[in-house]
Amino acid sequence: MKKKLFNLFVILSCTFIIIYCIIYKSLIFETIYFSMETWIKNIVPSLFPFFIISDILITYNVEKYIPSFIINFFSKLFNVSDKLVSIFFLSMISGFPSSAKNTRKYYDLGLISLEEANHILLFSHFSNPLFILSTVSVMFFNNEKLGLPILISHYLGNIIIGIILRNKAPKHNNSNNQIQNKNIKFGLIFSKSIISAIDTLLLILGTLTCFLIISTCMIDFLNINLKFSILIKSILEITMGLKSLSLVNVSNLLKVVISSMIISFGGLSVHMQILSQISDTDISYSDFFIARVFHSIISGVMSLLICLII
Repeated sequence: MKKKLFNLFVILSCTFIIIYCIIYKSLIFETIYFSMETWIKNIVPSLFPFFIISDILITYNVEKYIPSFIINFFSKLFNVSDKLVSIFFLSMISGFPSSAKNTRKYYDLGLISLEEANHILLFSHFSNPLFILSTVSVMFFNNEKLGLPILISHYLGNIIIGIILRNKAPKHNNSNNQIQNKNIKFGLIFSKSIISAIDTLLLILGTLTCFLIISTCMIDFLNINLKFSILIKSILEITMGLKSLSLVNVSNLLKVVISSMIISFGGLSVHMQILSQISDTDISYSDFFIARVFHSIISGVMSLLICLII
C-alpha cells in the first residue's frame, strides 16, 4: 500500500512539474541556466581535479604513504582502521559526494566491512574547501573573511561526530588488505579515474538541476516570500539556498551560522547523490541522514563560537 501511494505521489509530482515547466517555461529556463552556469563555473573547477586525484590515490593505496603518526593519531581519535582514515582525508579535500563514492569503492573491493562503511559515512561528509572559500564567501557573500569560519566549523562538526561515535566504531583489522595494481598501467588507471569523475559530475548536474526546478516550482506556485524560500531552497539544494541567503540584509554573523548549517546538512540534492552511490548496497542511508541533522546543529554552534571569539 505504501509503495502504491509513493508511486502515485511521484507520478502526480512529475506531472505537475511537467505542466508547470510548459506554462512557465521562461522561469524554468532561467533555473536550468542558473544550474548549468553554477555547475560549469563553480562545481566542475572545484571538484573535477580532486575526484580524479582521489580515485588515483585510492588505487595506489594512499594510506601506506601517509605519515604513520598522522594515521595513528586519527585512527586512535576515531577508533577506526587505516582505510577509514584515508577515506576521511580524501573526502575532506574532494567534497561531497566523494565520501559515499570512496566508501563504496573500498566496500566493493572488500577492503572495509559493511559496519565500517556505515560508520565512516557518518563523519566524512565534507564540502569542497574551494566551494566554501571561493564560491560561497567571495562570489555569493562578497566577503572572503566569512569563508574561514564556515570552513572550520564545518570540518569541526565532522570531527566532533567522529569522536562522539568512536566507542560505537566497528573494530576490524584490515590494514593488510590492499588494492592489487601491479599489473595495471598508470594510463589505464588515469583514464578510468577521469571517466569516474565525469560520471560523478554528471550525476551532480542532474540532481542539481532537478532539485532547483522543484524548489522553483514550489516557491513560485505557493508564492512564498524571500526569507521562507531560503529555508525551502536550502533543504532542497544548498547552492540556491546560499545564493538566496546572500541577497537578504542580515548580519555577517548570521550569514556564517546559517551557511554552516546549510552546508553541513547538504540539502536533499546532495543526499540524493549520496543515495545513488549506495542504494544498491546494504549501506545505511537513514543513519547518514540523522548524522547530517546533528552535523548541521553542531556546525552552527561552532561557527557562532568561532565568530564571537574572533
